[in-house]
Amino acid sequence: MAVSKSVFEPPAPASGPLLSEREAMCPHRLVLEHVTSRWGVLVLIRLQERPYRFSELRRAIGRVSEKMLTQTLQTLERDGLVHRDAKPVIPPRVDYSLTGLGREAAEQVRALASWTERRMDGVLAARQAYDEARRADGEARRAHDEARSL
Repeated sequence: MAVSKSVFEPPAPASGPLLSEREAMCPHRLVLEHVTSRWGVLVLIRLQERPYRFSELRRAIGRVSEKMLTQTLQTLERDGLVHRDAKPVIPPRVDYSLTGLGREAAEQVRALASWTERRMDGVLAARQAYDEARRADGEARRAHDEARSL
């Protein structure tokens, strides 16, 4: 997948353009942020299984507030990735499912999630090596500073 340079440009300052202007300037970046956000990833992966009602989806994802899930679903719906089906019954019933575009995005996100599962041992080993090197570097600096102060 080709990624435009604009995806990696820094965000506009808070006093800069309005949201709609920023969207027009860098729409790729915003969609990437939505799809790869903490809750966006989990919503896409869950909805890849089947349609969910809001409360079912919240339980399936776990540890997400109602507000965050609502915002995530609205954002993904606006981007055309999630379909919201409100049925006019009592009590109200709303089902969420993926659109064709959403299924494509979910496949990509699931591939990344699968990669992290497969490669977690390598990531943990890299973290440990990094932490040990930082610790050793810090000890060497302290020893050097102590020697200089004598």
